[in-house]
Amino acid sequence: MQKASLKPELDRLYEAFNREDAAADPVQFVHRYREVADREIVAFAASALAFGRVASVLASVERLLALMGSSPARFVRTFVPREVMDAFAGLGHRWTRGEDLVALLLVLRHMVDCAGSLERYVADDHDPEARDITDAVERFSARACAVDVREVYGKSVPRQGVRFFFPRPSSGSACKRLNLFLRWMVRSDAVDPGGWTMIRPAQLVVPLDTHVIRVGRCLGLTRYRSPGWRMAVDITASLRRLDPRDPVRYDFSLCHLGMMGACGFGTNRSNQRCPLRAFCRPRDGVTA
Repeated sequence: MQKASLKPELDRLYEAFNREDAAADPVQFVHRYREVADREIVAFAASALAFGRVASVLASVERLLALMGSSPARFVRTFVPREVMDAFAGLGHRWTRGEDLVALLLVLRHMVDCAGSLERYVADDHDPEARDITDAVERFSARACAVDVREVYGKSVPRQGVRFFFPRPSSGSACKRLNLFLRWMVRSDAVDPGGWTMIRPAQLVVPLDTHVIRVGRCLGLTRYRSPGWRMAVDITASLRRLDPRDPVRYDFSLCHLGMMGACGFGTNRSNQRCPLRAFCRPRDGVTA
């Protein structure tokens, strides 16, 4: 079957998952806040920690938000790094440490101080006529990595540390967590809270993770085998042909289709539980 015939099935899958309580997901934290200023800070922090087991991610974000109080935006604007280091000391998530999270909040404070909001800071690097956000993400991460964080680390700033939260497309990274943050803030439906207006949903790139990679290959949405920015853009381009105005609307449902074990890619049981099994063709047109 051709990709065009896939659209009705993807639309049905989207509708089935388009509920705030559709699945345990860190986006749930963003829904707690009405003010866009709070929402964008929470969205960045939650997406930054969105790696590893879902239960672990949710626990880590919950602990971080508890330290930031009722208004995360106000906390970021006013906190003094040296005064919160002890409170953050035990707040690591997997290989990130508490001081990395303090450094992250310091970078976010710099962005808000410079531009007034994270949205305006991102928009400074964004061409509203661009096909997608590739160049904006590249420049955004470069500027973020240039922020002076010695106030947190001292003279010996680690090579990774806070820079882990700001990958670049030019390095080959899929920048999954940055794309997730942008999806949450730019799109608006039952899953994505939205709040931003300076980037169009049509320009977003899919947040590439293991589940989207598998489903994307099964559906023939990408030519590539190796995960990275090229694959993310390729899958997005395939979805854009189905929905030019909002291609990333399908991301949440495709991801959670994989998370719930419906996709049988690479397993002995094949794809009998997948609602998209009629369209499964993972070997078609794939390049390295």
